[in-house]
Amino acid sequence: MDQRSLFGLTEHLEALSKHGDPLEALDRTVDFEYFRGWLVKGLGYGDGSRGGRPPFNPVSMFKALILQAQHNLSDARMEFMIRDRLSWMRFLGFDLGGPTPDENTIRLYRDKLTESGALKRVMKAFDWQLRKKGYIPMAGQIVDASLAPAPKQRNTDAEKDAIKAGKTAREIWPDEPNKAAQKDTNARWTLKIGGKVRYRPDGAPLPMIAVPVFGYKSHISIDRRFGFIRESAVTSAAAADGRLLRRLVTTENTSGDVWADSAYRSRSNEKWLAAMMLSSQIHRRKPAGKPMPTATARANGRKSSVRARIEHVFAHQKNRFGLFIRTIGLARAEAKLTLANLAYNMDRLIFHERRAAAG
Repeated sequence: MDQRSLFGLTEHLEALSKHGDPLEALDRTVDFEYFRGWLVKGLGYGDGSRGGRPPFNPVSMFKALILQAQHNLSDARMEFMIRDRLSWMRFLGFDLGGPTPDENTIRLYRDKLTESGALKRVMKAFDWQLRKKGYIPMAGQIVDASLAPAPKQRNTDAEKDAIKAGKTAREIWPDEPNKAAQKDTNARWTLKIGGKVRYRPDGAPLPMIAVPVFGYKSHISIDRRFGFIRESAVTSAAAADGRLLRRLVTTENTSGDVWADSAYRSRSNEKWLAAMMLSSQIHRRKPAGKPMPTATARANGRKSSVRARIEHVFAHQKNRFGLFIRTIGLARAEAKLTLANLAYNMDRLIFHERRAAAG
C-alpha cells in the first residue's frame, strides 16, 4: 500500500469516528479484556511451545461473535463482513490485508466456547461487570419466554415417533449420514397463540389465531429497575414455561417481587416462591367456565403494566437481531441465544451510560 493510500485509510477511519461509529461506543462502554481469562480457559489455548500458526486473539474472536449475534449472520456471511467493513476490522483489531478468520474458524471458536461452558461463564462475568458499575438487580424480577424459530423439518410419522422417543439423528437415519447431519431432533413444534385482536361485525372479539412454530424457546429473567437479562435458559419450543421458573428466579434482587404471566402460575411454583421468601406477582387464570372476576382482572391489569417491560427485550432482539436459529441441536441454539442475550445487555448498558452522561 502506498503512502497516499495509507493516509486515505486513516482519514476514512477518522471520518467514521466523527460521524459516530457505534462500535467505538461499544468498545468504550464494555471492558472486553475483562473476559480474556474465561475465554482462554474455555478455548484450551496452549503456551505456543508446540509451534504452528498462532491462534486469533480470543477477545477479538469474542467480539466477532457479538457482532454476528447483533446482525444475525451466518458464519459464511460473517467471514465476508469482517473483510468488507473497515469499522468492523478496527473494532476487532484486524489489519487491512492481514489474516482474518474464515467461517470454519468462527464456527469452531463458538463450538469450543459452547462445549466448555465458557459462554455461560462470560454471561455471568458480564453481570459482575454490571454490578461493579452500580447496576445492581433492583425492584424485583420479571420472567417470560419467547419463541426462536428454526428451519422446519419434514419427517414421516415413524420418524416423528423416533424423535419423540429420544433417538438421535444418526440412529434414525443410519444409512443417510448427510440427511442426518441436517436434521434437528432437539427442536419441537408448538402453537403460538396471539396477534392483533379481531372483532366480529357486532363487536364481539374473534378467537385468537394459533400459528404453528418450529424451533426453540428463550426463557429469561430481567431486573425491573435496569432491564438487564440476569438469568436465562433455552429449551425446545414445546417446553412448558412454568417448569423453568425455578431456574430463572434468584434471591439476589433487592426486592422479592416476581412478575410473570399466568403460564407460570401453579401451586408448586407459588409454594416454592413462598418458601424462598419471594412475593408472587404472577397473573391469575380465569376460572374454568366462569367469567373473570372484576377484582382479579384489575389486579392482572396492574401486573401487566410492570410485566410488559420484558416484551421490550424480546422486541429489541427480534427487530434488531432478527432471531432465527440456523444451527442444529440444543447446545448450539443455546449458544446463539446466550450471545443474543449478551448483545442485548451490552446495548442496554450503552443506553444507561448515555442517559447518565446526558443527565
